[in-house]
Amino acid sequence: MTDLEYMNIGDEYFVHTYNRFKVVLEKGEGVYLYDVNGKKYLDFASGIGVCSLGYGNKEYTETLKSQIDKLTHTSNLFYNIPSVKAAEKLVKAAGLKKVFFTNSGAEAIEGALKMAKRYAYDRDGTSDHEIIAMNHSFHGRTMGSLALTGNEHYQKPFGPMIGGIKFAEYNDLDSVKALVNDKTCAIILEPLQGEGGIYPAEKDFIEGIRKICDQKDIIMICDEVQCGMGRTGKMFAFQNYDVVPDIITSAKGLGCGVPVGAFIAGEKCCDSLVPGDHGTTYGGNPFATAAVEAVLNIYEKENILDNVNTVGKYLEEQLDNLVKECDNVLERRGKGMMQGLVLKNPVGEVITKAIEKGLLVISAGGNVLRMLPPLIITKENVDEMINILRTCL
Repeated sequence: MTDLEYMNIGDEYFVHTYNRFKVVLEKGEGVYLYDVNGKKYLDFASGIGVCSLGYGNKEYTETLKSQIDKLTHTSNLFYNIPSVKAAEKLVKAAGLKKVFFTNSGAEAIEGALKMAKRYAYDRDGTSDHEIIAMNHSFHGRTMGSLALTGNEHYQKPFGPMIGGIKFAEYNDLDSVKALVNDKTCAIILEPLQGEGGIYPAEKDFIEGIRKICDQKDIIMICDEVQCGMGRTGKMFAFQNYDVVPDIITSAKGLGCGVPVGAFIAGEKCCDSLVPGDHGTTYGGNPFATAAVEAVLNIYEKENILDNVNTVGKYLEEQLDNLVKECDNVLERRGKGMMQGLVLKNPVGEVITKAIEKGLLVISAGGNVLRMLPPLIITKENVDEMINILRTCL
């Protein structure tokens, strides 16, 4: 079939919740994707921050092929080897205590929300607690995660939202303090806001939230679904600061293409959920957790974090040069391999031109051009991206 035929069939049978680009992707190799016509694309989107190891990593693919031959599902009524190994590695990487595996980032947020509420219920014996989230945040599109998302555009058609959620201004500690009361059970934030426009948390802000939570016995939740798994140069973005959250959420790069998520908890609340409180049919299955273990092993063997720090710095330098060169580029924001350029002209026009020229980039809120490349990119890949992007701005 032609690409147009594939697109027409997809448009006929898909629920129309995405305005897809007119590209039918077929395969990937390294940091490049190829469409059904054989056209090559330099991938600086990585499936919205998912494919951190790029495409075709031999150890990763061989691990999954081997696991398919052994076992793909058991249910959580039994133990399985990959989930045990992945749990140990992930908890140690986060510096926390226990993990619950989910199937997505939104599910991880839902679980973190329930864990925080259960902790407060056990402490107070009441269930009327409140949660503070941030304006311009994004935590998902399920009803709980949507209620935490500080953007009315996403929420309005699906109200009423679950109650007890208040919104503070990101990087404004006083606005958080003004909302804290005796009913506050959790404060949730992204250490680096993604969908909202690529805003890193300021040091005083995120460390100030930790102090508030310590003083008031409040659960601090860091949503690391997009900014975690090495994207900022640390395994998790919160590790760039002098804080340790009570709960973090993870997904996207956690499975590098296999659907998997997790919420990971520290000593304070890791035992709050008890049998019957939470569950999942597919979460923690042998196939998905084999992917998690493989990803963590490869990060260590291939020094992925070192590459993020080295090439990420080079990426920042080259993007800063674009800001100086191009009138259409107003500002760069981000850290490591999670970068955004604030544009003067419509970002959609730039993305369309880039795709035509063989570069995949995406957008974020506030007319921001977002870059989430595979964490294996080289300086040469950065140069290639810059040379293409310069002609699109």
